[in-house]
Amino acid sequence: MNSPDRQLKWQQGALIGLRFLLGWHILYEGVYKLIHPEWSALAFLANAQGFLSGIADWMVSNQGVLNTVDTLNTWGLIVIGLGLILGLFTRGAALAGCALLLLYYLFNPPFIGLPPGGPAEGNYLLVNKTLIEAVALLYIAVTPLSRRLGLDMLRKKYHA
Repeated sequence: MNSPDRQLKWQQGALIGLRFLLGWHILYEGVYKLIHPEWSALAFLANAQGFLSGIADWMVSNQGVLNTVDTLNTWGLIVIGLGLILGLFTRGAALAGCALLLLYYLFNPPFIGLPPGGPAEGNYLLVNKTLIEAVALLYIAVTPLSRRLGLDMLRKKYHA
C-alpha cells in the first residue's frame, strides 16, 4: 500500500519528467531552427487555414515581419525549452510555451473540411499533438509539484 507521501513523490517525479521532456522537445525545435539559417516560418504560415490565416497572410507578405517572426519563434522556443529543462521561471516558461503552441494550433487547426496545413504525422480531428502539448504545459504551469526540482527552488531559497 502506498502512503500519501510516497504517492506525492511519484506524482512529482512524473510531472518533473513531463516538464523535462516537453522542455527538451521545445528546446530542440528552437536549436534546430537556429542552426539551420534557411529555416523560416514561411511554409507554415503560407499553409495556414485556421482562425489566424489572415494574420498569416499579412506576415508572409511582409519580409520584415516574417524575419521578426522567425527570430522570435526561434529564440522563444530556446528560452522556453531551457526554462522548462532547468526548472527556472517554470510557470512563465510553461505559460509562454502553452501560448505559443496554441498559436500554432490556431494557425492550422485539425478541423473537418480543412486539408492538412503541411506535412502531417497522422490523422487528427480537433485534437492533435500540438494541442496536447499545450494543455500539458498549462497543467505544469498551474501545478506546484512541477516546480519543486529545478533552479526555481534555489531562486526561492535565496530571494525569500
